[in-house]
Amino acid sequence: MKTLRTLTAATAIFLGAVGMAPAQTLNFAYDADPVSLDPHEQLSGGTLQLSHMIFDPLVRWNSEHGFDNRLAESSERIDETTVRFKLRDGVKFHSGNPMTAADVVWTINRLKESPDFKGIFASWASATAVDDLTVEIKTDGPNPLVLHTATYVFPMDSKFYEEGGADIVKHGDSFASKTVSGTGPFTITEREQGVKVVFTRNADYWDTDSPGNVQTAILTPIKEAPTRVAALLAGDVDFIAPVPPTDLERIESDPNTQLVTMSGTRIITLQLNQQRHEALANMKVRQAMAYAINNEGIVQKIMKGFGTAGEQMSPKGYIGHNPDLTPRFDLAKAQALMEEAGYADGFEATMMCPNNRYVNDFKICEASAAMLAKIGIKIDLTTMPKAQYWPKFDERAADIMMIGWHSDTEDSANFYEFLAMTPNEDTGRGQYNSGNYSNAKVDELTEASLVETKGDTRAEQLQMVEKILHDEAAFIPLHWQDLAWAARSGVNIEPVLNVMNFPYLGDLVIE
Repeated sequence: MKTLRTLTAATAIFLGAVGMAPAQTLNFAYDADPVSLDPHEQLSGGTLQLSHMIFDPLVRWNSEHGFDNRLAESSERIDETTVRFKLRDGVKFHSGNPMTAADVVWTINRLKESPDFKGIFASWASATAVDDLTVEIKTDGPNPLVLHTATYVFPMDSKFYEEGGADIVKHGDSFASKTVSGTGPFTITEREQGVKVVFTRNADYWDTDSPGNVQTAILTPIKEAPTRVAALLAGDVDFIAPVPPTDLERIESDPNTQLVTMSGTRIITLQLNQQRHEALANMKVRQAMAYAINNEGIVQKIMKGFGTAGEQMSPKGYIGHNPDLTPRFDLAKAQALMEEAGYADGFEATMMCPNNRYVNDFKICEASAAMLAKIGIKIDLTTMPKAQYWPKFDERAADIMMIGWHSDTEDSANFYEFLAMTPNEDTGRGQYNSGNYSNAKVDELTEASLVETKGDTRAEQLQMVEKILHDEAAFIPLHWQDLAWAARSGVNIEPVLNVMNFPYLGDLVIE
């Protein structure tokens, strides 16, 4: 309890120092803090959560999976390859510089250079400032996902960054990674990596209609889930995420807290590096591994039912979801496939997983390793915090690596663009395909789906991709992770939450 008392005391001192009503201060705890302030350095949930606090997108998702205008006042499709965005007038960056179309164009061009984001923007052929408040987007061909993609355009202060340093440095120490000038509801007034981030309300925020009344938000990363829950129940923090499945009932039964849950669309997977390990290049070995891992058992025993076992990337409701694909746990079948592949005696392999990125991530990996041992695959497992894990993931430092993915565009093709297409540094395709899986038909169908505007045809293309990935055991799908958040009574979190897990804390109301 020493840590919790210290947090409470520090918060009280801070509130007293600024003379601010406690009702307008949010103390919140995530499992980790953002590794960088650069919105283009890493395509991750943590980066996007941060971006919605200190920047604003052109448009953003709403709870009905539609779009709300933000820095774009409106959008208009001119023809099948052209969309124009009309920007809000009078918006200022934190630096005081006015936001113009030139900043939006500069931001889009920077996104197209980002190793993590350029795959999303590969089809955006050009961005042009028609005038100070109009941006024209040209795509390589018909594109059904322009607005989906625009949710990832968080205009940056081009003058500010060009003067200070605009380089994108992965896992490095750059000007953009530690300094920010956005348009968002908060500025950052204090940051100590791994300890605390203090957000202060932007006094010149353009959205005067926002109901949000949080003037100061203090993020304290608490890696351990039990400690995070204890902090909420003790009143030391007001809002936590994620909530572990083991504590859902405990929080729900507490009269001073509220629990919000949603069915999730983030698929948790294990990728099998076919270039790094000879055995993993054998399709029958990969199939054996898929049959050996009881993903329904993992959901029931480790996730406590808080998830949905999956046999593909696309969750139910996505256009690419293939209803013919179901979990396939069969240990006898797995052993037979190992024999057919010539690995009856098994083999050794390395596995790396994060221990604070996904719900029960390291426990899932431990269980998977134990299941693979039953077919003779001896796993050397290493787990580590996500700040250390992602550089290792980029290095492809193990034979088997965990990754979870929520579709950035709420569309099936996004899964394949990043996790299944042949890795290509120039285009950004396959950026997170640490298994180095490659299938020309998957590439062809995915590319075709990105310019196909007929819904039935697109569905057929994307469902065919899922079938190929399943049949070739391109990866091991585990489950779609459900979502849970918790807050003390009076912190009205439900209206600002969404299935993308980007809480719109700028609109949060504390009673």
